[in-house]
Amino acid sequence: MSIAVYTPFWYNLFKRMKTYSLHPESIRNLFNNIAHTYDFLNHLLSMRRDLYWRKMAVQELRGLDGWILDIATGTGDMALEIIQQNGHRRKVLGLDFSEPMVRKAQQKVMKKGLLRVIDLSLGDALFLPFRDHTFDASMMAFGLRNIVKKEQALSEIVRVVRPGAKVVILEFTFPQKGLMKRFYPIYFKKILPWVGGCISRDRGAYDYLPESVLHFRHAVEYEELMKKSGLGNVFSRQLTGGVASIISGIKKN
Repeated sequence: MSIAVYTPFWYNLFKRMKTYSLHPESIRNLFNNIAHTYDFLNHLLSMRRDLYWRKMAVQELRGLDGWILDIATGTGDMALEIIQQNGHRRKVLGLDFSEPMVRKAQQKVMKKGLLRVIDLSLGDALFLPFRDHTFDASMMAFGLRNIVKKEQALSEIVRVVRPGAKVVILEFTFPQKGLMKRFYPIYFKKILPWVGGCISRDRGAYDYLPESVLHFRHAVEYEELMKKSGLGNVFSRQLTGGVASIISGIKKN
């Protein structure tokens, strides 16, 4: 007589956990694997603050019209926010290297009837398929930390925007003071990977997230890279106690 043993679904999930590294193909696989739960988990794990962060980042484009390049567009939330804030005089080209993410973005754009103002494409941030001085501004939300050759990516971004154009980076950072400095690392390194892993069934992806941020903890590190890439008037702004930061600069003439 045999006895059936119940095994919780998370046992096999963690036992055969995928692992990811800061390597282009590994990162592509990561986003391919979590595309189906990406939006839900972004909202859940950030307590919907990610919506506010994107809104604040896009406000950095206040007064800027024309073509906006959205690199690492993911499922298109940043592209949609750009149009929502000023849809009459802007068009967006969203670029991402994960096909499942781009497909989800296309579904959203079609549902909202914005195919005339948002164009989406597969592409590599290290080799942007555009001529020099093409765009009036560029944005990247939560993407730069995943790129090994950050200097090359920023140089490409600067190359394809016109002189005087604004480049805006939105990234996770670590709080540097107050209660957030004390408690946020516990949430970010322990609770977030567990919840994200259970829901997405890919614990490795959400273990990777804290590791990716640890390489660049503070906005000042991104500021230095942006200055070296040819941007002036570089400054940063903390959001939600330093959990995320907006870093922006202007392409020099």
